[in-house]
Amino acid sequence: MFYYAAANGGSSMLGVVIPFVIMLAVFYFLLIRPQQKKQKTRNAMLRELKKGDKIVTIGGLHGTIVELTDDIVVIRVNDVTKLTFDRSAISHSVSTSETAAQ
Repeated sequence: MFYYAAANGGSSMLGVVIPFVIMLAVFYFLLIRPQQKKQKTRNAMLRELKKGDKIVTIGGLHGTIVELTDDIVVIRVNDVTKLTFDRSAISHSVSTSETAAQ
């Protein structure tokens, strides 16, 4: 009799835990993992920046990199204007094929 009650109580506990484990797995594969991949590609893009690259900031400002340090980027907007931004303010790099298409 005691064995039956212990086994029955154990299975009900397992029935409560399994849905939570499944929900955590779904959240991981649908939300957390894609965000981590996106962050890795963004960090790789920021590491690979160099002088002369054409970039777009998160505010939508287009320019060319003139100076580059570990955390600061100076971009040239036109022939006269140079602006200083944090490296994290860069949204994406514009490839030469994108500029040729425009």
